[in-house]
Amino acid sequence: MTAGFDVHEVRHRVKLLRDDGDTMLVENRRDVACPACGDAFSQLLISERPAHSFDIDAGTRFCVRREEERLLIATHE
Repeated sequence: MTAGFDVHEVRHRVKLLRDDGDTMLVENRRDVACPACGDAFSQLLISERPAHSFDIDAGTRFCVRREEERLLIATHE
């Protein structure tokens, strides 16, 4: 995915869980592809913040993709 991930293109296939202006968290509802690996993700964090700290459940795979102005972190269950 060289053009970058556009959440607006898939907004009808994801559910917005949180949006605070700098970060957005969406839940995958209809097999949207992960912007890093191409598999369907469970949740996707889109952040313009320079750093993040978060807990991951054991057995949860996550992918990271850096775009010019933001960081994308996808979890897979």
